[in-house]
Amino acid sequence: MRFWIGFLISLLGGTTQGVSGDAALTLFKSSCVKCHGKDGNLKGELNLLEIKTAEQLTENLAQLKTIIEVLNASEMPPEKEPRLKPETRAAAVDELQKLLREATNGADFAPTPMRRMNRFQYNNAVQDLFRLKVSVFPLPEKMMRDQSGYFAKALGPEKKMPESVTVSSRPLGKSGLIEPRLAGVGPFPQDPRAEHGFDNRGDHLSLSPFLLESFFKLSRRIVQSPNFDRSTVGIWREFFVAPTEDDVKELVLPRLRNFMTRAFRRPVPKALLNHYTAHVHRQIDLDVSFTDAMKEAASAVLSSPRFLYLYDRPSVAGKKESLDGYDLASRLSFFLWSSIPDDTLLQLAGNGELVKPEVRAAQVNRMLSSPKLKRFCDSFPSQWLQLDRIVSAVPDENKFKDFFYAAPNYRTTMDMMMEPLLLFETVLIENRSILEFINSGYAYRSGRLRKWYGDKPAGKIGGPVTMQFTRQPVTDRRQGGVITTAAVMTMTSGPDETKPITRGAWIAGVIFNAPPDPPPANVPPLEKLKEADKKLTVRERFAVHRERADCAGCHSKLDPLGFALENFDPVGRWRNHYENGRSVDASGVLFRKHSFNNVVEFKDAILSEKDRFTRAFAGHMLSYALGRGLTPIDAYALDRITAKTIADGFRLQTLLHEVVQSAPFINKPRPRQALAKPTINSIKNKR
Repeated sequence: MRFWIGFLISLLGGTTQGVSGDAALTLFKSSCVKCHGKDGNLKGELNLLEIKTAEQLTENLAQLKTIIEVLNASEMPPEKEPRLKPETRAAAVDELQKLLREATNGADFAPTPMRRMNRFQYNNAVQDLFRLKVSVFPLPEKMMRDQSGYFAKALGPEKKMPESVTVSSRPLGKSGLIEPRLAGVGPFPQDPRAEHGFDNRGDHLSLSPFLLESFFKLSRRIVQSPNFDRSTVGIWREFFVAPTEDDVKELVLPRLRNFMTRAFRRPVPKALLNHYTAHVHRQIDLDVSFTDAMKEAASAVLSSPRFLYLYDRPSVAGKKESLDGYDLASRLSFFLWSSIPDDTLLQLAGNGELVKPEVRAAQVNRMLSSPKLKRFCDSFPSQWLQLDRIVSAVPDENKFKDFFYAAPNYRTTMDMMMEPLLLFETVLIENRSILEFINSGYAYRSGRLRKWYGDKPAGKIGGPVTMQFTRQPVTDRRQGGVITTAAVMTMTSGPDETKPITRGAWIAGVIFNAPPDPPPANVPPLEKLKEADKKLTVRERFAVHRERADCAGCHSKLDPLGFALENFDPVGRWRNHYENGRSVDASGVLFRKHSFNNVVEFKDAILSEKDRFTRAFAGHMLSYALGRGLTPIDAYALDRITAKTIADGFRLQTLLHEVVQSAPFINKPRPRQALAKPTINSIKNKR
């Protein structure tokens, strides 16, 4: 993939029908066909000589989108070719964007595969369904746990994060020791991550017969857990206990109707309700207690595909339709709460109110004020930032002895991972600008982290599992934001040296939503330092890779991003010189137009591209909300989300509101069999 475009399509540009494409086609002929068509030269398997009309450009929307991206990011023409005049590039990009907008306007959105809940969603859904006072099973995915009740307090009238918070870290997989849970219930395997790190993608959440059987066994273990009783189950009396021994059968149907409606996220079909009711009646006739018979029914509900599966009902072929209220309620709740809808959402879905934009906006505000929002903070930011990588980051113990403490399993990474997560929660709860993810004037740090950064006084160290973090000003712009946190610097380094390409790839993927392609299989790794190389800088050692034709393209994009962070050592501490005494060179050029000499200027260069970052971040968020990768059809909606967010000061809650109001979020996807690529002519004909 290439860098996402940051240029916003004008929302006031009027109609784009009849776009000629002359500026773009002229540019292709004068500056591009040398590498993309002439004399059989087809770099990137792209033949621009074959494209002679605007309609041909829209026959492959993914290709059109890529052409826009590389032109707008100044990636093409390559460095060795003459640069385009700014006005020439701008005219071509503007024309191509209008073509893309015309081709995608009115097209159906891509389908999201039917998928099961992931492990985190399943735990939350079962908790909410039974109103459990404990977790279902241990969740290593939750990297930070609130030990002082700060999150609920922060959601109060002032919407302000406390100055000091107490949290527990994920101690390298031993998270089951941190919080109470159902006895004897273990989790199913962790869900695979998709391209951008999210674990809620439909194409990664299949349900094999073996796994379906495992879900059935899991549902039995849940209701048969020794502490699944009145002490942990909030609906114990209203669902599992009969007030009298007389006519208990009459209680079954109304109780099951309410329970199954909540579990299946919509009214349960009468025939299915009767089937479950009859089963409970038979159990009671066999002298099974009312409580045990209802446990049997609850177990069956938990293992039902209607509970386990998330499914967007597609539109009728050739007809654009909005999601019904119940599907919209589920999409909202799994986006912001990672769980099933509550009674309020289901009621609004049933009476037709939730499809109204103003009602939906009010519900988003309500959901943003609920303690359940912590689940969003436990899921999205750690996956967006790829923070799970820090768990496996193990610096050289001889070289960085102070990184380890208390015992070999306790590392400073446990403090490090909290810093960016607490920053995200602050920006969300206080509705601050997402640009603070690039540069913020404050940070939450523990005593150990303050000592690590060299802050004085460091204060009480604390730990190793539970620790106190305090909000403090950050006046040194080398710090602040997420990019230069010790967490990111450590997890993108090797045990004893930095990895500029890994750091550059992280910036490209996380900050600009443009992860690089995997390196060719035959590219050798950077060799271990030889005696003769010890006088070289890391940049000089990487020079040999840049000389390879199959490596130069990626290095030209990633090197400036990675070497900009080279002043941070493998564990995130500042250095001006390497161990051999050579000075660190962190200079570079971002997008071939923003020169910088150090990391502060690098941050400024990124902020010069703040619209591009906003669109990239919005793309991450929209993809997470939809549970699928984005397609060119989503481009126009993404532009609108970006423009609205920028207009309101880059505020995070504004971005969330715009995602929920966007066309891909509220509309049904196309039927899966309708996969033909839309073109300008096909869209016009449909109109």
